[in-house]
Amino acid sequence: MNDEKKGYVYILFNKRNGTLYIGVTSNLIKRVYEHKTKAVEGFTNRYGVDKLGYYEECDSIISAIEREKQIKSGTRKKKLDLIESINPEWKDLYDEII
Repeated sequence: MNDEKKGYVYILFNKRNGTLYIGVTSNLIKRVYEHKTKAVEGFTNRYGVDKLGYYEECDSIISAIEREKQIKSGTRKKKLDLIESINPEWKDLYDEII
């Protein structure tokens, strides 16, 4: 049995085509909640980036970190295209995962 935790890579935004944040976590609901409640100091708090626009589930936290690096190294257009591929309306997907 594989005891390794799943990982998630996610993209938050503040408004359509606005500021983006790419992160990785083993607990997507908890982590997005922390961003929403401004429990975490830093970039997302400072820029009001708290809407979940995109996420992927990975088999492990290691693979999630690798995927995060891949997404971060891509162009802004590629990041926007990722969001629009599953979320063309730019809805906050948080309500769908809780």
